Amino acid sequence: MQKLLEQPLNGLMGRVQSRFQVDEEELMRVESDLGHNGRFGTQWVVVSTERILVFPDGESSEPIEIPMAEVMLARTEALVGGARLEIYRKDKPTVYVPYSRTLIAKFAEVTRGIEQLRKGESFFVNGELERIRCEKCNRLLPEKNGICPACINRLATLGRIASYLKPYRGRTILLAAASVLTTVSELLPPLVTKAIVDKVLVPPEGAEVLEGESRVGLLGLLVLALVGVRLVTWGAEWVHGWTITWLSARVTADIRSQLYRRLELLSLQFYDKRKVGAVMSRVTSDSGRLQDFLVDGLPYMVINGLMVLGILFALFSMSWQLAVLVLIPIPLILIWGSVFYVRMRRFFTRWMMAWSEVMSRVNEALTGIRVVKAFAQEQREIDVFTRRNEKLNQIGIQTEMNRAFFFTVMTFFTGIGVLIVWYFGGKEVIGGTLTLGTLMAFYSYMMLLYGPLEWFGMVNSWMTRAFSGAERIFEIIDTQTEAYQDPDAVAMPNMQGRVTFNDVTFGYDKSKPVLHNLNLDVKPGEMIGLVGKSGVGKTTVVNLICRFYDVDRGELKIDGVNVQNIRLEDLRSQIGIVLQEPFLFSGSIAENISYGKPGSTIAEIIKAAKAANAHDFIVSKPDGYDTVVGERGQTLSGGERQRVSLARAVLHNPRILILDEATSSVDVQTEAKIQEAIASLIEGRTTFAIAHRLSTLRNADRLAILDAGQIVEMGTHQELMERGGVFANLVKLQKEASEIIAIQE
Repeated sequence: MQKLLEQPLNGLMGRVQSRFQVDEEELMRVESDLGHNGRFGTQWVVVSTERILVFPDGESSEPIEIPMAEVMLARTEALVGGARLEIYRKDKPTVYVPYSRTLIAKFAEVTRGIEQLRKGESFFVNGELERIRCEKCNRLLPEKNGICPACINRLATLGRIASYLKPYRGRTILLAAASVLTTVSELLPPLVTKAIVDKVLVPPEGAEVLEGESRVGLLGLLVLALVGVRLVTWGAEWVHGWTITWLSARVTADIRSQLYRRLELLSLQFYDKRKVGAVMSRVTSDSGRLQDFLVDGLPYMVINGLMVLGILFALFSMSWQLAVLVLIPIPLILIWGSVFYVRMRRFFTRWMMAWSEVMSRVNEALTGIRVVKAFAQEQREIDVFTRRNEKLNQIGIQTEMNRAFFFTVMTFFTGIGVLIVWYFGGKEVIGGTLTLGTLMAFYSYMMLLYGPLEWFGMVNSWMTRAFSGAERIFEIIDTQTEAYQDPDAVAMPNMQGRVTFNDVTFGYDKSKPVLHNLNLDVKPGEMIGLVGKSGVGKTTVVNLICRFYDVDRGELKIDGVNVQNIRLEDLRSQIGIVLQEPFLFSGSIAENISYGKPGSTIAEIIKAAKAANAHDFIVSKPDGYDTVVGERGQTLSGGERQRVSLARAVLHNPRILILDEATSSVDVQTEAKIQEAIASLIEGRTTFAIAHRLSTLRNADRLAILDAGQIVEMGTHQELMERGGVFANLVKLQKEASEIIAIQE
């Protein structure tokens, strides 16, 4: 049981407890964001096993008490800009609880729960609803259940990125040394320039002046010093650039590898809630954006940070009075950068969302390109892409225009510093309190100072995009994987194949069960046919056997052991699946057959192909078993793909075999060959077969007829036909449909 609860106010909780009986259990407590008059306000709805309390004006109001026995109906009604919960009562006015659109999913669960209690059904609602707003700042999230860019902890994210440098300590130390050397070499030229001006070109009054060749010689030495500094700078920058390029590529590759590994280990429930294109963008654009930041952002953040500290030290050492004046524009620069950062963050978030939509549409359209062409909808897809691409373009233009405006204002602020240096510094030179060389050094350092500050303004938004991408990547990396490494799991390398369902209830949405209290006991080596209309739960049964999903209630056991306790590798390695639409990888036929058993010999592959009635058509191909099948096996016919899939299952040699509509999409002759292959394949294996062609299940030991998530009939083909129940009626309807089709043809 999952409860849908929110944190109550203290006064509300006390009055809730005072009205509930000792034996009552509070099941749901939710808050509306609109008052009873439809204006912004607060209402509370509290549901127990026996009654409903509605606080129409928040905690201070007297609640409306509705015994569950008086509830005739609970439903939601859509309104303009929102909706409302309607609770109909016997011989009393209906109670209305309005709310905004952001709470529609939550109140849908409340309504479902009230209806379950009213009807005396098992209470089960989804307490883990999708998040559309940030829990900290209440901003709308770019993606449901996603990351809020405004609340990213930059230091924590930066620290996590830096943790990937640990395996490469030597190169990291080399990078740090190169960064320090680059910073020092950048700080030296203004000091050398100061010496050239004050000691050689324009010595101040009272200073010792060298004569003739001595001045020329000193000038030559100082120029050579500048050359030496430039050579050191060049060498340090080369080492720095080479090292950071290698490190960033290596770190990004490590993160991308870890991300892909995690994607492979995640459960199907993760993919049920996400678009493939959005997931792909994590591997492509997000990781690429992170690498760009590591190459061009992070190292220069360190260098520029050291540069600012060094420049400030040099400025205050030469003239603290002028240094203070030079710093006047800096608060303006920092304030402007921080204010504009908030604005730019919104643009970058919108850009990432638009990019994800474009990638998702491209992936969807190219995956379904056959359907697009079959219905001549190429122009439609082009138009859809054009609209999304134009939206992305407009957001990109707005982003770049705002960034250009940001730098224009930033340049204006730095120009103020230049005027201050020339005016006040010039006055000091005229007054003899400052040398010309010191003023020139001040000017050089000032330009060096404002450059990093402007860069920090740019990297702020850059860092936002990179860290948002990094957090999206880390979100997946941190997602709980399937329990492959569970140390407490039971090792079962040799299963017998007994499968038992005990009162199993399951729903992809926890509040909408597909299977209800399902009971089924299958003996080792037995073939069970799963029969029923679409949507009754046939495929769900086999999904649970494979543990693609875990049951919500009840137990599913294999050989007497709960599947949740079996080592996942042992479970999956002994289950073979032949799907209605077999999936082949873009490789050779031999590679696809041996996919479930890597390292198989060609003799084993041929033996499996013969068992699946696939050998003859394979050797008729120009390249035989080396024939490349193309993406998704598109160069093979449907029947050929199905037989390759069967051969793959034969070679895998599973203890439990699942046939999900294995012959539904092929012609009669191909079906006969596939049936022959299936007959040899199921021998000695526990088999679950799903088929709409009921005639294909004649050889099943038993047929389980499902309806509304429950088994309503069980028996052999002949027994069920003699019984004249649901199965017999399905056979009759199918026979009549076949006769009608035959007459039309």
